[in-house]
Amino acid sequence: MITMSQKYQTLMKYMHEGESIRKIARDIGTHRETVSKYVKEYEQKRNQLMEGGEDVDVEALIEALTEKPTYTTGSRPKRKLTPEIEQRILTFLEENRDKRQKGQKKQQKTVMDMYEVFEDEELDISYSTVRRLVRQLEHRAKEAFIKETYMPGDVCEFDWGEVKITVDGRLQPFQMAVFTSAYGNYRWACLFPKQTTECFQEAHARFFAHVGGVHTTLTYDNMRVAVRGLAGEKGPTEGLMQLMVYYGFQHRFCNIRRGNEKGHVERSVDVVRRKAFAIKDTFESLEEANHFLEGVCSEKLNQKSMSQYEGQTPKQRLEQEREYLLEAPPKWDAARVNYARVDKYATVVIEQNRYSVPDHLVGEMIMVKVYAERIRCFYNEACIANHERLSGHHRWNLQLSHVLETLRKKPGALAGSLALHQADQKIKAIYETYYTGKERDFIALCHYLRDEGNLDDVLASIDQLEAMHPKHVTTDKIKAICARNNEQPITPPSSQDTEAIAEQARNQMSDYDQLFQMIATKEGIH
Repeated sequence: MITMSQKYQTLMKYMHEGESIRKIARDIGTHRETVSKYVKEYEQKRNQLMEGGEDVDVEALIEALTEKPTYTTGSRPKRKLTPEIEQRILTFLEENRDKRQKGQKKQQKTVMDMYEVFEDEELDISYSTVRRLVRQLEHRAKEAFIKETYMPGDVCEFDWGEVKITVDGRLQPFQMAVFTSAYGNYRWACLFPKQTTECFQEAHARFFAHVGGVHTTLTYDNMRVAVRGLAGEKGPTEGLMQLMVYYGFQHRFCNIRRGNEKGHVERSVDVVRRKAFAIKDTFESLEEANHFLEGVCSEKLNQKSMSQYEGQTPKQRLEQEREYLLEAPPKWDAARVNYARVDKYATVVIEQNRYSVPDHLVGEMIMVKVYAERIRCFYNEACIANHERLSGHHRWNLQLSHVLETLRKKPGALAGSLALHQADQKIKAIYETYYTGKERDFIALCHYLRDEGNLDDVLASIDQLEAMHPKHVTTDKIKAICARNNEQPITPPSSQDTEAIAEQARNQMSDYDQLFQMIATKEGIH
């Protein structure tokens, strides 16, 4: 077996560099039959995915393409100079620079001081090793910058930036994912609740779908969702490797604290953030904020003529490089899978927030798929709940339909319930206008809405009953009106033999009207 990193190297060398199976096996240190196996599996499954068809299980193929190979790790000797120790020494040197700037030159740590810190922590490293590393890190030549030129479809740069905006009446932070094409400075951005793996993957999936292809190389700085091992030898995280294997692109990492090596995107974050949210920073929902952000990028930033491109706009440059982009497979299903037990409130807890599920599942273990903006819950492979993902902590997202069985047993709890408070405003208005003090009847109406009815039909029925008198607004009468309104109108055929059927239908419709007139007369309403 090979590691996920070796699997990625194998596929990249074969697809992008055209190396032979034998050379790849020699370079990565494994048997050529193993290399051949993974190349053949990848080509077969990717061809099935790209060809599509009704019989193709897209999610199964995505999982097969990006799954981590199973293997048994061997025991490897540990190096004394570990990435953690190197990072600690970099931190010590950074502290020394800060002290020099503050006039505390005599309070810097010497090499011996650094070594004694490691000695006190019982780390196995020699003084000479510490001294040699400090000397290497401190005596660096001054940095020179290289002006790069880019080929169409080659490089795209990615970064995160924090944005604070007011959404749904609350000022809260969001993470803005920003992509910038190096060839034409084309910018695309999207807001997410957090900087997590599923948000990172969803950002890529949306961008590739937006541009209609995949750039050959994606460039990142040392963000934790993309890079593992910040000091010493770095490598892509499993989440990034899944994206690279699925979409077929390569990666490049900047050196530590060298975000300028990306060239474009560091400034792109500032430009996009200022051009969008310095103008408007209050929105009803995250969806509205993202729609506004996309409009700023597409209609303002990407339509601006640029002198370095002979007056062309970034959008025009993107059109030029489309033919050089890698073909994009179906959109990646970016979700993290959790398993959670339903608590006594008929909720599951995800990242310190609660989401409701049907109350008959209290005590059961369910599967939860955590997307960038959605939470979907499954029980016995059926989707039982679909929620908007909450930002922040200790918040609740409840659906009234999930607790109806409990409310049927405890109708007195309805008025003060958080589920009613969070319900659709139209549902709340129906309760407050017609059902206060008649909780059991309202719960029966909610059951009808969940199992059979439609809210628009119910509102139309209430309007008809309200026209006679508010006292007519009951669940049984609403259901009767809905049934009458939903009857299909009968178009009488030309044959005289079926004319009687049409006449009978018209008489039945008339009987409904007479029924309600009799009810009104009996109750003394004129």
